[in-house]
Amino acid sequence: MRQLMLLVVGLGLAWAQRPVEVPFWHTAGPPGQEVLEGMIREFNASQREYRIVPSFVGDYREGGLKLLAALRSGGAPALFHAEISFLGRMVQDNVALPLDDYLGNLPGDFYPSFLETGRLRGRTYGLPIGLSIPVFFYNADQFAARGLGAPRTWDDVATAAQRLTTRAAKGYTVSSDIYSFNVLVMSRGGSIVNGQGRPDFTNAKAVESLQYLQDLVKRNIAQSRNIAEAQFSVADFLRTKTFMGIAPITMWPLIENRAPIPFKLGVAAVPRSEGGKVPLAGGTLVVLRGASEQQARGAVAFWRYLMEPANIARWVRATYYMPMRRAAQPLLEDFYREDPRRRVAFSQVEHAEVWLQDPEFTVWYSFLEDALERALKGNADPRQVLEEAQRRANAVERR
Repeated sequence: MRQLMLLVVGLGLAWAQRPVEVPFWHTAGPPGQEVLEGMIREFNASQREYRIVPSFVGDYREGGLKLLAALRSGGAPALFHAEISFLGRMVQDNVALPLDDYLGNLPGDFYPSFLETGRLRGRTYGLPIGLSIPVFFYNADQFAARGLGAPRTWDDVATAAQRLTTRAAKGYTVSSDIYSFNVLVMSRGGSIVNGQGRPDFTNAKAVESLQYLQDLVKRNIAQSRNIAEAQFSVADFLRTKTFMGIAPITMWPLIENRAPIPFKLGVAAVPRSEGGKVPLAGGTLVVLRGASEQQARGAVAFWRYLMEPANIARWVRATYYMPMRRAAQPLLEDFYREDPRRRVAFSQVEHAEVWLQDPEFTVWYSFLEDALERALKGNADPRQVLEEAQRRANAVERR
């Protein structure tokens, strides 16, 4: 009898010490996948309370579709790696769990606006792990051949585009997607959403920005690409059909890890006016409703582990996402010294800002992109197409 009691007690203790499993669907493909999954293994080995169980579910879009299917049919994870533009919809649909009660005191050295990407309606629903900013890519060889320096203003961009354009190539790539357009608007001190986060396409900065882009296309010194042609934008640049353009900083390692580029890659900060900003994009960890309290605590503990300065530095080196905390910067000094372009590009972290948290974004962004294409491909009047897009966006039913 005594042996039976000891066995029961032993089994009970073993069960009590079993770590809480936290199923985690993530969307970090190469080059970040190996680093993230390595840190998951290290976190699991560092403590006995929680065990993060990762599954790679494709990119942001693929992961979002799989999550929606799982929410309808069952089998959704406790923790999901979402694009920050998807977070508003998750909160609106009551899918995301508020996490403020689990956070406690956070380090005070997070960069301004970074934590705000996960806060909606005054509560924290997302824990950001991979936030990117745009950078200005250019063909440094062609710039040097014409005595040009990296553009500091959008007037400089227009001047450079004029001097770089030939019969066989255009100076600049104009993309009629919401991200690229918003980069231009925010860099000029404007916004495509108002103070309440609602669409605001007809403000002066937005109209001026579209007129500026249309002028480059009309002057035949810029190549216009729509969403369907997005993959050609990078190809145009690498094949020296165009010589400069805007893209997320996370494209940098992907470009340089391709077959040898036939020119020196120039990387610079996005031209900004006084008071201009650069938009934050990227991913956040979301605990789904249905997760247990212990799973929520485990998810937050895992995020805190990722936010340790040494782990931030590892993540930045692999992915070129922004360092989340100032304490990680000294650990990146050799990374910056190794390639001075990195210091210039990453210095934009001081000007990064949240730009989008509207849950209806998934509906109205297409109205704006349609307007951009009509102006840049069809030569329609910028103000008129933006006014029409604004009317369509305002007609979206709010829940």
